[in-house]
Amino acid sequence: MKNIVLFGPPGAGKGTQSALLVGEFGLVHLSTGDIFRRNIHQATELGRWAKSFMSQGQLVPDDVTIAMLKDEWSRYPEAAGFIFDGFPRTSAQALALDEILAQAGTSVSAMIGLEVDDEELVKRLLERGATSGRSDDANEDVIRQRLAVYSRETAPVQSYFEAQAKYHGLNGVGTVEEIAAELRALIQSL
Repeated sequence: MKNIVLFGPPGAGKGTQSALLVGEFGLVHLSTGDIFRRNIHQATELGRWAKSFMSQGQLVPDDVTIAMLKDEWSRYPEAAGFIFDGFPRTSAQALALDEILAQAGTSVSAMIGLEVDDEELVKRLLERGATSGRSDDANEDVIRQRLAVYSRETAPVQSYFEAQAKYHGLNGVGTVEEIAAELRALIQSL
């Protein structure tokens, strides 16, 4: 079973690349952002709560995110593996992911970090906000807040997987196809 954590700041291309890789490797794509947005759209209690944090560029609290991810993950008992997109975002979430997978007799195969500088991210997110209708991508101040939160709270998760020799950095700037080819080769080598 291959379990890939696709890591990087908002706008790095995690969702785009995940969509290309799931079919090829038979993996299930679990995106916390997609799960939160679905709950927001359906106006669930979780969705309303998540929206209050996301609209300010803040992370949704760990306990809610972990419970939601575990619930979603458990829906795919026959999966060949997973691409985790947007999870883990904190050290507590990284520990929880290891525990969830260990209980199923598996582990994280690799964390692949898509590395992109902040100015390119702001540009990408504003473009996405203009075409997707996502309010969290339409405001440059909110975007910069999200990037600051990422640097402060999420980027340190990289060291957790580096300590396990599972982190692989990848240049996230280039064509979608170039980045996908590099990701494909890396995943095949695992």
